[in-house]
Amino acid sequence: MENKKETKGWKSRLHEIIYEADTKEGKLFDVVLLFLILASIVVVMLESVNSFSSRYTDYLNIAEWIITILFTIEYIARIISIKKPSEYIFSFYGIVDFLSTIPKYLAIIFTGGSALVALRALRLMRVFRILKLARFIGASNTLIKALKASRAKIFVFLIFVVILCIILGTVMYMVEGGENGFTSIPLSVYWAIVTMTTVGYGDIAPHTPFGQFIASIVMILGYAIIAIPTGVVASEMTKSEHIHTNTQSCPSCSAEGHYDDAEFCFECGEKLH
Repeated sequence: MENKKETKGWKSRLHEIIYEADTKEGKLFDVVLLFLILASIVVVMLESVNSFSSRYTDYLNIAEWIITILFTIEYIARIISIKKPSEYIFSFYGIVDFLSTIPKYLAIIFTGGSALVALRALRLMRVFRILKLARFIGASNTLIKALKASRAKIFVFLIFVVILCIILGTVMYMVEGGENGFTSIPLSVYWAIVTMTTVGYGDIAPHTPFGQFIASIVMILGYAIIAIPTGVVASEMTKSEHIHTNTQSCPSCSAEGHYDDAEFCFECGEKLH
């Protein structure tokens, strides 16, 4: 009975660190995870630069294995620490975590699979799990809270644009290839940024029909992004009330967005930490 309670407490503590950020350990975990995600993306981008990857192949391979093993440990820990593992495994972030972890293992079976690069780029989407912290920084002043909320939305928006450019650049790198000027992922991301911002230098352009179709979509997305109404941000700055929520995640179903004074999960009724 004592061992059962001890195991339950250990899992509860692990859940609090991994899924929440109300404790010092939880915040540290999110910061370390953020740097790990960014490091993994840097490795993916450097591998696409032939002059660099050919020179430092062994170092990049070691770095990728270390990152993959750490992601694997984290993925298993997330499954262990939750009472209903299927709620996490089949959730949006659970699927993203899985797809961003397996490429290195698949590379052992399917050698030379360039499509695995896109799966590894999905790791950047995991940043959204950490960005939820930005909404909870602030004091008691209503105006300051509104400004903090607006700043978080702007930051999330900018991160979304960066992620979109990286994903589109990676896709164009695979579709067009070096023979059409898309010699690396960073160069392809540069093209995506230039195209999405409607600058259009014209130094790099797609030549294949499918590449031109993707370019058309990127151009339309550029207009849509520029046209995002600023009234949403302005309304946040004039709100007189702000709902207090925290980073607590339900240990049973992983539901988030609970009120500060909530004792039970609004989804399944499980008692919160």
